[in-house]
Amino acid sequence: MKVGVVGASGYAGGELLRLLAFHPQFEVNAITAHSNAGEQITSVHPQLQSYAGKKFSAFSPSDFLSCDLIFLALPHGESAKVIASLPTSAKIVDLGADFRLESAQQWSKYYGGDYAGAWTYGLADIEPFKTLISKSTKVANPGCYATSIALGTAPASSIADLSDVVVVAASGTTGAGRSAKINLIASEVAGSLTSYKFGGVHQHTPEIEQALTKVSGTAAKISFTPILAPMPRGILSTITAKLTKATSTEEVHALYSTYFTDSQFVTVLPIGVMPKTSALTGSNHVQIQVAVDSHTSRLVVSVAIDNLGKGAAAQAIQNANLMCGLDEAAGLRFDGLGV
Repeated sequence: MKVGVVGASGYAGGELLRLLAFHPQFEVNAITAHSNAGEQITSVHPQLQSYAGKKFSAFSPSDFLSCDLIFLALPHGESAKVIASLPTSAKIVDLGADFRLESAQQWSKYYGGDYAGAWTYGLADIEPFKTLISKSTKVANPGCYATSIALGTAPASSIADLSDVVVVAASGTTGAGRSAKINLIASEVAGSLTSYKFGGVHQHTPEIEQALTKVSGTAAKISFTPILAPMPRGILSTITAKLTKATSTEEVHALYSTYFTDSQFVTVLPIGVMPKTSALTGSNHVQIQVAVDSHTSRLVVSVAIDNLGKGAAAQAIQNANLMCGLDEAAGLRFDGLGV
């Protein structure tokens, strides 16, 4: 299948190219990057020697006419601007936020600008999303925080109150994109932790609530505080919710393990073993641990992912595999780097 990538000079775009280079069915034919058009791909992504001698091109709709599958790796608000110029026959996975939200009001509140509508939400490891993805030609890839939080919370709908979920999650600096920002330079980040988008205003909040509401059948609400961590990539989310029935850590662990039995990528670790971000770097895998805080009658869940892998490029390929009728793990059968 011929594949195109729009916006390939960013961190997520580079990770897409790396993973696609080894995919057994996908062949990359078009690679665009507006601000880096004409530059060697390896000058921006020196790790991508598979693309040595190739250059980024400026976006031109004609370059994608022969593509069966297109990935959009653009900042929010940009995907909606190009979608009309892409071939209607192509399957499309958007890594941006433009088509994630079903509510125009929520889009206006958290993003602003024109509302573009909603595509199938690509949270591929749980139902009803997996089945819907398999039947879709347009899929909105979830946000990185949203992926970790929704996966960590969804199995708890039968035992916890999802109308009052509290989340604190730390992310590596690549989650903020590749644009130069003074608060992201090494001298500012190294040896320091800081919260940002404080007070429940992070833009992933409405999509998390939307996903959890769809899974649970009840209105979900989260209080979410993100933290910038002094590392390039990875997310560690700590989720808590009030239990609605008496249960033990062992029972919750069994519940989560059963919930993800059919997932090729979500691992509920043995009790006592904690998720670790470095164990997942470069992969599409998820690690989860659960516990019951008997002192407060709250469920506590720890979730680790790679924000550029499971939180972006790798999950996008998982979604594309499902859309194209392939094994969802095609091109993704590898472990994290570990260090």
